Amino acid sequence: MVLKNQVKKAHKKKIMEKIRKAGSEEYETEWIDDKGKLSISKDKSKIKQGRTARARGARFELKVRDELESQGWIMDKWTNNVDLSSKDDSGEPGEGKLVKAKRKYNPFKKMLVVGTGFPDFIAFKQTMRRFPRDDPKKNRASAYTQPSRCRARAQDPKLRNKGAKNHEVIGVEVKMNGILSKIEKEKCAWYLNKGIFSRILIAKSVKDGRKIKIEYVDFKEKFGKFFG
Repeated sequence: MVLKNQVKKAHKKKIMEKIRKAGSEEYETEWIDDKGKLSISKDKSKIKQGRTARARGARFELKVRDELESQGWIMDKWTNNVDLSSKDDSGEPGEGKLVKAKRKYNPFKKMLVVGTGFPDFIAFKQTMRRFPRDDPKKNRASAYTQPSRCRARAQDPKLRNKGAKNHEVIGVEVKMNGILSKIEKEKCAWYLNKGIFSRILIAKSVKDGRKIKIEYVDFKEKFGKFFG
């Protein structure tokens, strides 16, 4: 009986605290439905800080995209992710798999929207692969290993320097502080090992006086010895 009274008292205290926050100007309360059921009351100062941080992050993400596009990269949002917790048919931990990013509920539009994948962007750019010069002393086997069409093109001085058109595909993750979690590092290593991206760049903000500049860190160069 004493325990039951204590539970009732604790429950009543919890309800009174929710009512106090709902009536306070320092908190913002969301309502789940029209029946007046309370949701969690959030501190307005923390809500403002969160909104400011998200807006700053969104602006920096746009800045990264604009800068890379000005360098000739074709950018798009990456809407996939890596599921490292996947298991094989026997129930043992698997090698991970590529999955669609989870959808998120937008309370303003009242609908599910496409979630943010990892990394933030996929970027690709056309590159040129030049044909090797025909040197019979250094490359005696070239006449046998190259297709006749490519061999003829390599020997033509007008076409030799044009090369072949390739595309480099990279991933770009935007982190203002440049810090990746352990799981994010494992995901980057998974992408590189599977050959989905040739490189993954971490874009972080660096202060240069009053200006904010972008610094790109190559994941393989920084963490390659830990995640081969």
